[in-house]
Amino acid sequence: MTGTLYVVGFGPGHEDHITDRAKQALKESDYVIGYKTYMELVAPLIDGKEVISTGMSEEVSRAQAAVKQAERGKTVSVISSGDAGVYGMAGLVYEVLAEQGWDRKNGITVEIIPGISAINSCASLLGAPIMHDACTISLSDHLTPWELIEKRIDAAGAADFVIALYNPKSGRRTKQIEEAQRILLKYRKLETPVGLVKSAYRDREEVVMTTLGEMLEHDIGMLTTVIIGNSTTFFYDGLMITPRGYTRKYTLTEEKQPLRPHERLRPENEPWALHGGEEEKKQPLKELGLQALAAMQKQKNAPPEVKAIFEAAVSPGVVNKHFTPQQLIALSEAAGEKGTIEYTPHHYVMLKTETADPAPIIEKLREVGLELAPVGDVVTVKACDFCNGDKSDAIPQAEKLQRDLGGLSVPKELRIGVNGCGMACYGAVNEDIGIVYRKGAFDLFLGAKVVSRTAHPGVYVAEGIPPEKIVPMLTQIVEEYRESGHPNERFFKYFKRVGEVEGFIHRDMPVPDVEPMPCGE
Repeated sequence: MTGTLYVVGFGPGHEDHITDRAKQALKESDYVIGYKTYMELVAPLIDGKEVISTGMSEEVSRAQAAVKQAERGKTVSVISSGDAGVYGMAGLVYEVLAEQGWDRKNGITVEIIPGISAINSCASLLGAPIMHDACTISLSDHLTPWELIEKRIDAAGAADFVIALYNPKSGRRTKQIEEAQRILLKYRKLETPVGLVKSAYRDREEVVMTTLGEMLEHDIGMLTTVIIGNSTTFFYDGLMITPRGYTRKYTLTEEKQPLRPHERLRPENEPWALHGGEEEKKQPLKELGLQALAAMQKQKNAPPEVKAIFEAAVSPGVVNKHFTPQQLIALSEAAGEKGTIEYTPHHYVMLKTETADPAPIIEKLREVGLELAPVGDVVTVKACDFCNGDKSDAIPQAEKLQRDLGGLSVPKELRIGVNGCGMACYGAVNEDIGIVYRKGAFDLFLGAKVVSRTAHPGVYVAEGIPPEKIVPMLTQIVEEYRESGHPNERFFKYFKRVGEVEGFIHRDMPVPDVEPMPCGE
């Protein structure tokens, strides 16, 4: 089955600024997927829809979930504020599709529905600051090296662009906006007009007119768009205006212009243009421009090299808890001088090192008997040491779980805990999925809440499961979660949402009645 995937830009958020096409797409959709804050902005338009909302910095999982549902034949809308093609979800959706070998002709239907980008909505509140050549630059260096962002700011400043800065500042990123100001002051005056617009056309809208020299004295955050004028931008009666250049050809105070329309296009009347004119005869502007461009390209260094990072969970085995000296030496050599080895509470150590070719590292570590697994949102199998092997009856099942399920990608990291006897001293019942070997069979616990002040053990759903059935049963549970879990949805939330997994019924576990934390979580 092939479905339809809409990537919808809904503008600044107010319903008046959402296009009819965007509203129609949302109306047609079975699923609506987006950042949870954006969901609140379009809530009246998605009432009754199946909603998948995730937090900030989880764009990839949103794109993957959208593609998966569309491939099942559903109609899906992925929403972005502003325009989906400007720092939005459009490009990422296409990247995910390309990685999967999507065929535009025979695969799912994809439509990008444009919206009003922040540069446009904010400009409308300031006046007319982007009437001439303008550019957008994001100051977020989460995905782009700061060295490259600096080059772009410098180039835009030198070229006298009006500049719209997106993502200018956050709780942890505070220096970037200061550096941007420093760079631009090499090319522009302190009194250059600047507009700061926060939450354009939303309930908490704020508009501030300031200058390049004083802009840091005002509140700037992630919801602020900073528009910096060029050398001709000026303030007039509370408005920020960038001239288009009409005064070169027209007299704005006169109804009758000195040149008639057919005369205005003659080269001699446009000495600033590249096609000719008296000024160009003295010093050809096109030639000067090409020389300046060549000098800038020679001066600027190439973009910084992107370094490949290799990460892996390393252990002597799911049952074995003892590293040999040879294994520790091999691990140290694999990390090298720039790498790190991090102890974790999850029965493995995290190896992180810079390398574009991890194959030799993997081979060397495996030669000394170490096991490697992916890290992140994957299945992790954790087990007790089976009393150093004295209680060994459940070891084969623990090792098979590691072989079959360890490292599989899932919506959110999922831990399977294995206890080798009824004492359950390891605490497998406190993992997402826990099994306890008792009287020759397994007891099964599902959906422990492993974090927060309301944490609780898993729901005790079955006992006496034969050893030969436990691995296939857990495989089915994991596959169901992989297939139907929402992006970044922890297993205990999934179990509660669907109410039943592989025939096992969810029930609420008792939790203490505690006051909400100040952060609201």
